[in-house]
Amino acid sequence: YEIGLNSLPLVIFISAFLGMVASVQTAYQIRDFVPLIYLGAGVAKGVMIELGPVITGLVVAGRVSSGIAAEIGTMKVTEQIDALEVMGISPYRFLFLPRVFAGMLALPMLTIISDIIAILSGMWISNFTGITNYETFARGAKLFFLPKDLFGGLFKASIFGIILSFSGSFYGIETKGGAQGVGISATKAVVTSCLLILVFDYLIGILIYG
Repeated sequence: YEIGLNSLPLVIFISAFLGMVASVQTAYQIRDFVPLIYLGAGVAKGVMIELGPVITGLVVAGRVSSGIAAEIGTMKVTEQIDALEVMGISPYRFLFLPRVFAGMLALPMLTIISDIIAILSGMWISNFTGITNYETFARGAKLFFLPKDLFGGLFKASIFGIILSFSGSFYGIETKGGAQGVGISATKAVVTSCLLILVFDYLIGILIYG
C-alpha cells in the first residue's frame, strides 16, 4: 500500500509531463530528417525501455526508501528491533522480506501506469501543438512495438523495486544514535537507491538490449 497506492498520484503527475517533454523533444530532433510516424515509435520505445522504469524507480526511491529507513530506524533506536529478537522473531524476515516483495511487485505495476500515462500525454501534446495527429502517432507506436521493449522495462522495474526497498530496510536496521541517526539513515537509503538504480539500469540494458 505504502509503495504502490500512496506513490501513484506522484507517479501519474510526473509521467504526464515526462511524456509531453519526450514527445516535444523527440519531434524537435527528428522533424527535419525522418517522417513523423517515427515520433510515436521513438516516444513509446523510449518510455517503455528507459524513461518509465527509471523515472518511476527514482521517484519511488525518493519517497519510499527514506520512509522505510526512517520507520525501521526509529524502531531500532527505540529498541523495538531488540524486542523482536528477544521474542525469537527474526527482524530480517519480519521487516525486510515483506517490504522487498512489495517493492518487487509494486514497481512494475506503477511502471505500467507510468508508461500508459506518458505515451498518452505525449500523443496529446503532439496533436495539441500540431506536430502530428493522434492517428499518425499511434500508428508509429504500434508499428515498431516489440514485446521485449515492454517486458524488459518491467524486469528493470522489479529489480529497482527490490533495490529501493532493500536499501531502505538495510540502512534502517543499521541506524545508530537518536533522531539524527534516523535522518542520516534515510538520506543514505535514498542516495544508495538512486545510484544502484542507475548502475543496474545500465547493466540490465546491456543484458537485454545489448
